[in-house]
Amino acid sequence: MEASVRPTVMRYQATLALGLLGLAVIVAMVAFLSMTVGARAIPLDMVWTALTAFDPDSTDHRIIWDLRLPRTLIGLLVGAALGLSGAVLQGATRNPLADTSILGIHAGAAVFVVMGITLFGITQLSIYVWLAFAGAGVAMFVVYGIASIGREGATPVKLALVGAAMTAALTSVVSAVLLMSPTTFDQLRFWQVGSLAGRDMAVLMQVLPFLLAGIVLALATARMLDGLSLGEDVARSLGQNVKISRAIAGLAAVILAGSATAAAGPIAFVGLTVPHVARAVTGPNYRWILPYSMLLAPILLLGADIIGRVVAPPGEVQVGIVTAAIGAPFFIALVRRRKLATL
Repeated sequence: MEASVRPTVMRYQATLALGLLGLAVIVAMVAFLSMTVGARAIPLDMVWTALTAFDPDSTDHRIIWDLRLPRTLIGLLVGAALGLSGAVLQGATRNPLADTSILGIHAGAAVFVVMGITLFGITQLSIYVWLAFAGAGVAMFVVYGIASIGREGATPVKLALVGAAMTAALTSVVSAVLLMSPTTFDQLRFWQVGSLAGRDMAVLMQVLPFLLAGIVLALATARMLDGLSLGEDVARSLGQNVKISRAIAGLAAVILAGSATAAAGPIAFVGLTVPHVARAVTGPNYRWILPYSMLLAPILLLGADIIGRVVAPPGEVQVGIVTAAIGAPFFIALVRRRKLATL
């Protein structure tokens, strides 16, 4: 029996590995396309020349290096972070609807940014990054701390309920401040809608260490998430400490989602829908779900950013709006499937 099963497993793993390689190629293609499309169309050969033989006197080269390359790199990393954070949260909570927004991460980031603008007059995007990251982390830890009260600890239902309550409360605070301060609203609205435009290498370098650390930590949680997906009792019988596993997974999700939100604002539906697509391709094994989510999400995010640049010339539609327009109907279709009820 084992001899007949082993070739099937090997073929399955080889197919998934080839799928990852194909996704990596698509990611590279979308990244190059991202650097060609915009208010000023730049041919692919010019993009390659700008990357390999930069000419400071060339306008096209300056556009590539100063505007589109940082935007593309941030899109790649933010997309990977959102995809991984969504997959980790869904696995850790065993909740198919888990997302950074449901645990208060987006709302926490928004509250800290709003307070920084209102109370301290902060206007620099580079400082927004740190405020958003701190707010996301504080909100997540408060949610997890409150949900952990009691003998059963932070169960999936308690996390979802506490996160929803925290999101509602923090969103009310943000709305109240914005209504009373039109100046704050003017400064916040471009960040709050979710955008890759206007980000430079300085923003990327500020969040890069956190993004890389979060990606490594998230990928390392694959075995823990496989255990948690079998149920808490089974995980404990396999020698797994459920509370520690869930805490490590939550930390990875906070680092990733907080960094991504800080860099690009709250972008919805990427972390919610991509893990379901990855799971439909790979099955329930998180050792494949996580890398697939890490590659699928940048394709969706950069693709949405490219669409936003061309649908309303000469202006742009921010990427957060496009991902919502793409993700909402797609996720409704996913919700209608019976298989979504369990992970």
